[in-house]
Amino acid sequence: MRAPSVSPPRPCDSGDGGAPQRAGDPFDYALLRVVPRVERGERINVGVVLFCRARDFLDVRLEPDERRLLALSPGLDLEAVRGHLDFVRRVCAGDRACGFVAELPQAERFGWLVSPSSTIVQPSRVHAGLCADPAAALDRLLATLVRPG
Repeated sequence: MRAPSVSPPRPCDSGDGGAPQRAGDPFDYALLRVVPRVERGERINVGVVLFCRARDFLDVRLEPDERRLLALSPGLDLEAVRGHLDFVRRVCAGDRACGFVAELPQAERFGWLVSPSSTIVQPSRVHAGLCADPAAALDRLLATLVRPG
């Protein structure tokens, strides 16, 4: 499945008669996927984490579809999945109760959240885009890449 382009780069009028500027600020994002059994390679997208340095923005949206997860893996430990996703949400928010990683600068927390792992929740590779509103871009990515439909 190809990741959709959220906001393709294009010139826009700077409004002051100067050189054209890009539309929006660059951001990076990764899908978060539940992989119940690594050896099978099956996974379901459950969220998106997005980092936009220019807007001082790091956030995650999570919508795990537990019925789909159980259809994929009937014996899946949903409590473990919920706990892992809650930890991701809290690290993203900088919750100090999560330890040293939650106290890192946003860019380092994002790097930690999207680093390859062999846990039940795994990130995709990192993708990039441009946006004027990172929260809206995150909502669009969630709707496009996570929600069934």
